[in-house]
Amino acid sequence: MLAVLLLPGALRAFLPALIGRSALAMGGLALLLAVHDSTGSYTQAGFATAAFGIANVIAAPWRARAVDRFGQRIALTTMASGQASGFTALALITEAEGVADIWFLILSAVVGLTAPPLGAAMRMIWASLTTAGDQRTKAFSIDAVCEELLFVGGPVIITAVIVASSPGIGLWVTAAAVSLGTVAMTSSASSRALRGTGGGVARGDRPLRQPGFARVLIVLLGVGGVLGVAEIAAPAVAAQHDAAAASGWLLAAFAGGSTLGGFLYGQLNFKAGIGKRLFALCVSMALAAVLVSQLDTLGLFAAGLALVGLFLAPSLITGYLIADTIVPETSRTEASTWINTSVNLGASLASAAAGIVIDNSGAWLALLLVGAIALALASAVPFTRLRKIEPPAVHAPDHCEHSEVFSAT
Repeated sequence: MLAVLLLPGALRAFLPALIGRSALAMGGLALLLAVHDSTGSYTQAGFATAAFGIANVIAAPWRARAVDRFGQRIALTTMASGQASGFTALALITEAEGVADIWFLILSAVVGLTAPPLGAAMRMIWASLTTAGDQRTKAFSIDAVCEELLFVGGPVIITAVIVASSPGIGLWVTAAAVSLGTVAMTSSASSRALRGTGGGVARGDRPLRQPGFARVLIVLLGVGGVLGVAEIAAPAVAAQHDAAAASGWLLAAFAGGSTLGGFLYGQLNFKAGIGKRLFALCVSMALAAVLVSQLDTLGLFAAGLALVGLFLAPSLITGYLIADTIVPETSRTEASTWINTSVNLGASLASAAAGIVIDNSGAWLALLLVGAIALALASAVPFTRLRKIEPPAVHAPDHCEHSEVFSAT
């Protein structure tokens, strides 16, 4: 799997992209701690974090559409400049006195609105460097594994920075990461080659207008739902066992399972079609959630969360591969972003509902219900559509060579 990193131009784009993407992994916590430090209010900090998250999700498809239209260098650097400016402005006002609370909300929304879709953009670069089939699966897998590690390590790093300095410095570091990472990534030859369409994309090429794509998003809502409930259930179960400190370990087990799953997925050569893979992964994740709902001890619950996580990254990778196959090349950044949006939406809705269920009946019922819902949603997989358009299996060579972009027809 690591062989894809040796493809010409891969590391030159991938390493800076990881630096830029770390801003999203660090930004939410940095924002929360900085606003709380300035206002002394967790309520205000929570509102600011919510403004950041909601603005990020709402604007995601339009940001990706801009990348498809104007190309990576123009669109991504413009967005990164906007987000870095937002983080910088927040750092300045958190250190000032007498600032109206509304400014924290406004600037938090700006930071969310302008977040550059570096993950989707990097997957476009991977698609331009690899052949469709096993080689591209390996590339998307290593990308997903590294992204999982970013979201494990990012909060730890930014917390260390803030403890050693101040919350304002944490925002400055986040601004530097998104700015420098994006500029370095988009200055690479493989990123510069993706110049965009130069004009509006035909309505018929939009991802949501592609037969079967909306059904894939419905399936991934279930994946996001399991993710959202697991993140709420872990601290709830830890508290139930009077072991609040174990919350982090439970979430680490979940993230570790996802990382392992993504790594293993990239190592395997699959004979099953991409639709069958998505169905099998989503069903397995749903059944794992049902299984975990019946586990009582913390040790077994941690192992169960790792099992659930094992299917998370592979499900996302499969979603990205479907987007790469089912959507015309002119809209693939947007399509990849819709995959993330669907999972994030499912996680957000499930998190809100899980809190109510857990308060009234316990974490076991929340996991059981979301497992059943995810199982039902998995039936939406468009098997016939994917079977018709999926290219024949292409096995990547052992040596690395530059290849043409695969275009779905």
